[in-house]
Amino acid sequence: MRDQIINFLPVWAVLLPILSTIPLFIIEQKSPKLRDLFAVVISTLTFLLVLAMYPAINSGQVIYLEYPRIFPPFGISFRVDFLGYVLALISSFVWLLCVIYSKEYMCKEHSCNRFYPFLLLSLGGCLGVVLTGDLFSLFLFFELMSLASYVLVVHEESPAAMRAGYKYLMLTLVGGLSLFFGIVITFEVLGTVSFNDTVMFEVANGLAFTAFLSYLIGFGMKMGIFPLHVWLPDAHPVAPSPASALLSGIMLKTGAYGLLRVIYQIFGPNLLMEANWHKILLVLAGLTIFLGSAVAIAQTDLKRRLAYSSIGQMGYILLGMSLLTENALIGDIFHILSHAMMKATLFLAAGIIIFKTGKKKIADLKGIGYEMPITMICFTIAALAMIGIPPFNGYVSKLLLSIGALDAGYSFYVLLLIISSLMNGVYYLPIIIAAFFGKEIDGAKIKVPLFKEAAPAMLFPIVILAAFCLIFGLFPKNLALELSELAAKLLLGRG
Repeated sequence: MRDQIINFLPVWAVLLPILSTIPLFIIEQKSPKLRDLFAVVISTLTFLLVLAMYPAINSGQVIYLEYPRIFPPFGISFRVDFLGYVLALISSFVWLLCVIYSKEYMCKEHSCNRFYPFLLLSLGGCLGVVLTGDLFSLFLFFELMSLASYVLVVHEESPAAMRAGYKYLMLTLVGGLSLFFGIVITFEVLGTVSFNDTVMFEVANGLAFTAFLSYLIGFGMKMGIFPLHVWLPDAHPVAPSPASALLSGIMLKTGAYGLLRVIYQIFGPNLLMEANWHKILLVLAGLTIFLGSAVAIAQTDLKRRLAYSSIGQMGYILLGMSLLTENALIGDIFHILSHAMMKATLFLAAGIIIFKTGKKKIADLKGIGYEMPITMICFTIAALAMIGIPPFNGYVSKLLLSIGALDAGYSFYVLLLIISSLMNGVYYLPIIIAAFFGKEIDGAKIKVPLFKEAAPAMLFPIVILAAFCLIFGLFPKNLALELSELAAKLLLGRG
């Protein structure tokens, strides 16, 4: 057990956005501008609270705080180690950028007074998932985040949005019940649900396997892995673009975080390999990678193509944690961070296109690079990173995943990663080529419309995120990669 210190920073980081919804309800009745400013201030303070934990985490300490038996026999606990901190840092940072972006984007939307409170509630729930110290606390914040984000999904209140929201809500309930069932089994068998530096389950019996499947369903639904992905391609296109960016870039990662804890701290790599349960994860990862990438090619709606792309990317993340090797795990955690930046950039750029032009179909984007050069340059950087072209961050994570697959003796998955990257190129490169080069129509070049670039408040977030896609791939030693290495060694018990 490593050194633990008592610190209230994680409590405030989680509670601040949740409790701020109360004054926000009052403020937004008075002034929309003050409402927007308040949301940005709260998001900024939340990010700063997470950032303030870095000295303790960097020194190798674990921040811990417990409120026992609030819900007998369970309590609420907060525990921050490298893994939780990495996820909290990227989540709060991307969330802040999306709130800044929303200030301009949501000015054309209705019901903004409903949007911002649930956006902050979702932030508090998301941070609660990664900063808590036991499975029950994680479950409470997981459900808060899921239910609050439902309101973001159905924000437009169109028939398509309501259908997507209903599907999302039903699968959320199924996933939540499954997750709770796994927690009950864990408590019954072990007498505790707290995270620590030792593995919980030691014997692979029927009850342990039932718990394993329950966790897989509960967290896998949120990740969007096959066959639990059916909510995702419907929910992302209908949600407002900042919400889509957060759903794909951040909230999907809470499911990945939960599975990382389950695989490496609830059951442990040794038990999974002895029982061959990791092969279930490997098969699901392969199917998710291939099907997500293949179906994305057939999509004609921009945001729907991005949604199916997210499914394939979640397959990469499931693969990285299932190979049970150090290089794969480093690549896995680094890809979680990279995907948050890449996919947030893509969804926010798509939002700018929709906001300024109303175009949602990929076929309508010819010449859009001349109308909106900054937006499409950022989109291009993120898309090339998703394909895995050096020197962008997606290349680094895919390389580490490939090395990890070879370390584990699964060379087939290297081939699958290559095929998937080619498929990524098939559905991303035509968008880029059409945007900057266009096509001839009836023997004449298409006319380039007037410059329609978005306001600085919308451009600033995507420029920052796109820059990080380059920086974290270009420099061999960077904070994201170092934190990923430390988090991986922690999970493997080597640091």
